[in-house]
Amino acid sequence: MFKGVLTKMKVELNERVDYFLDFKNDFLHINSLIGKKIKLKHEGYECLNCQSNQAIYRQGFCKNCFFEMPSTADWIMKPELSKAHLNIEERDLEFEKEVQLKPHILYLAFSSSIKVGVTRKTQVPFRWIDQGAIKAIEIIELPNRFLAGISEVELKKFYADKTNWREMLKINNSEIDLELEREKSIKMIPEQVKEFVKNKSYKTLNIKYPVNKYPLKPKSLNIIKENKYQGELIGIKGQYLIFSDDTVFNVRSNEGVVIDLSFL
Repeated sequence: MFKGVLTKMKVELNERVDYFLDFKNDFLHINSLIGKKIKLKHEGYECLNCQSNQAIYRQGFCKNCFFEMPSTADWIMKPELSKAHLNIEERDLEFEKEVQLKPHILYLAFSSSIKVGVTRKTQVPFRWIDQGAIKAIEIIELPNRFLAGISEVELKKFYADKTNWREMLKINNSEIDLELEREKSIKMIPEQVKEFVKNKSYKTLNIKYPVNKYPLKPKSLNIIKENKYQGELIGIKGQYLIFSDDTVFNVRSNEGVVIDLSFL
């Protein structure tokens, strides 16, 4: 039996994505559990910042931490709100400069449809894997989060910026040509970022997941409400565990939840 506080699964991009759960005292290769019966039991909470046992509010943090931490400020979800390049502080200017003033990638990915997004360069390809994308391509590298954000805002007029998780979990292939879509998107980005467009070849990254069978009608497990669950693990995609009865469990959305995990 493994017991610990959930954090998003760590990933490695191999022929098929490898997934790992990192508990304080255990490091579990989740792929090795595919085909086995898994038992999950809710045991409580642990804020990822202050380690209190208060109920988790969002993103693995208690309510107090969520509204105080620099890593949960609005510019995280809305990069166009970044102000560190102007030397303007929102919650912690040193932290904001450390994150916002690093190279960022504007990208297209296909998960449930073509999606535009922004991520730090160091998070490629992990961000794409976390979203369950089966293919992705870089549009442009930009020197800060603000420029990437305003570019994303412009492209959201033509592409989705959210993933339909149910559709994402049912899809394992697509004929969409992201290299062609990238060429189209370059014409749509703001004029002030076009100077960063490089004359080089961009290739689509194809991503395969360890899934034996895709769910027909995925239904989300609320482990806090249900308290416990048992089922056969048949795959992993994005940050979801997929079970044979079409139940799916989003590990990332349950960060900060303490569970017991055992398997047969």
